[in-house]
Amino acid sequence: MSTNTSWIVLIIAGLFEVCWAIGLKYTEGFTKLVPSLFTITTLIISMFLLAKATEALPIGTAYGVWVGVGALGAAILGIFLFNESASPARIFFLLLLLVAIIGLKLTSK
Repeated sequence: MSTNTSWIVLIIAGLFEVCWAIGLKYTEGFTKLVPSLFTITTLIISMFLLAKATEALPIGTAYGVWVGVGALGAAILGIFLFNESASPARIFFLLLLLVAIIGLKLTSK
């Protein structure tokens, strides 16, 4: 897999991480079948895609971007779906997270 393709796969893996992280909220401690199956399935897909991306990308960069995309996406969806805080300070730090993700991409080989 080429490096460019690996970056695309990594971003998709991060988006699946958002899915399973948000899905956790709906599982109610894995007591609800459908949300639990969704969460487990998206977790497996996310990990598989992360593993594929690391075939061409450095593990530290890939893992950092994967976690960053997942955290950023989960926090943004948490604001919209669960009425979590959207304070200026929180938005500022989410923007810093985005800058860090972009920085890892720009500085990777």
